[in-house]
Amino acid sequence: MSLSVQSLSAWFTSKWAPAAAALPVRLGARGTLTAPSASDSARGVDQTLIWVVVALLLWGIVMVYSASIAMPDNPKFSNYTHTYFLTRHAISIGVAFVAALMAFQVPVQTWEKVAPWLLVVSLVLLIVVLIPFIGKGVNGARRWISLGVLNFQPSELAKFAVLLYASDYMVRKMEVKERFFRAVMPMAIAVAVVGLLLLAEPDMGGFMVIAVIAMGILFLGGVNARMFFLIGAILVIAFSLMIAMSEWRRDRIFAYLDPWNDKYALGKGYQLSHSLIAIGRGEVFGVGLGGSIEKLHWLPEAHTDFLLAVIGEEFGLVGVVFVIGLFLWLTRRIMHIGRQAIALDRVFAGLVAQGVGIWMGFQSFINMGVNLGALPTKGLTLPLMSYGGSAILINLVAIAVVLRIDYENRQLMHGGRV
Repeated sequence: MSLSVQSLSAWFTSKWAPAAAALPVRLGARGTLTAPSASDSARGVDQTLIWVVVALLLWGIVMVYSASIAMPDNPKFSNYTHTYFLTRHAISIGVAFVAALMAFQVPVQTWEKVAPWLLVVSLVLLIVVLIPFIGKGVNGARRWISLGVLNFQPSELAKFAVLLYASDYMVRKMEVKERFFRAVMPMAIAVAVVGLLLLAEPDMGGFMVIAVIAMGILFLGGVNARMFFLIGAILVIAFSLMIAMSEWRRDRIFAYLDPWNDKYALGKGYQLSHSLIAIGRGEVFGVGLGGSIEKLHWLPEAHTDFLLAVIGEEFGLVGVVFVIGLFLWLTRRIMHIGRQAIALDRVFAGLVAQGVGIWMGFQSFINMGVNLGALPTKGLTLPLMSYGGSAILINLVAIAVVLRIDYENRQLMHGGRV
């Protein structure tokens, strides 16, 4: 009996070990699927991922306070206290944390079922925000719905909704590989409608993120490379035409190319030039926490879009590189969780996780590029760190869904059910 068991074990190992080596999961001594780390598996979720997210949130709280503490000295914000933005940011994180805990309890199968309906809800909210006296306008853009204590930004929900819908669509329409245009047309129409509503706000940055998420899921879903690059070229041409036909957007491009020009230095190039000054002042090790001068009414939106510039001034090159490293690790780990799910034949879960990775990676890349002067100014916040209740809420819910996917992966790899 002992000999037969050993023979069976040897046969199993010789047959399945090579296949397991190619997967992002590995086979244990008895042939059962195990997670990458035994200690992490015992806890049920990726503890390191949680702590990286917590580190970004905590550092974001500190920097939002540092970047906004002097704002009440500006007559525009004279009615605010010095802790006004800190308090609201902390409340937003608290609400988002509760929402994330609730989202984690929802099985991935449920998210797959509600994906089309969530897209419909986001479309309705994108229409509602354009209605006068309902949508709240700031600096010429109507992007928020006032909820009393907090303002909600429907475009953030739209990112999450399109991500779920695109993942669900690719699972349901696997014939997209053979009959591309017929299969992908409904999804393209849905993304185009969302894009038109976002451009009406206007929020071209949000539309760019959504387009990249949809394109990424399309590519990861197995679409032919030639078709993928064809759609990519069409999008590039479309965005180029949007810029060419808008004088306001053209000026932003010219200001990016020469922010020190007299024509743009006090206009479209003002934020970029002062962001570069802030990062330049920081040099290698920074001027110290709280020592930023640019946040003293020189750099607009220092606590939102240009938080990284304040980090660069106060923590220097070391601080900026550390932030970049955290986001690189976060994106890489989320993508790995997605690959694990696909290896376990959970295509929807895998596409959702990888879509979140694309979202976090691309938006942080754009924000960092803008702050460092590598990209034209675009109104996108730094995920998990910048001030903004809606963004923090949806970002944490998306991370919670990824953790749920990881949790279900580990359950399956240990012979359980989801």
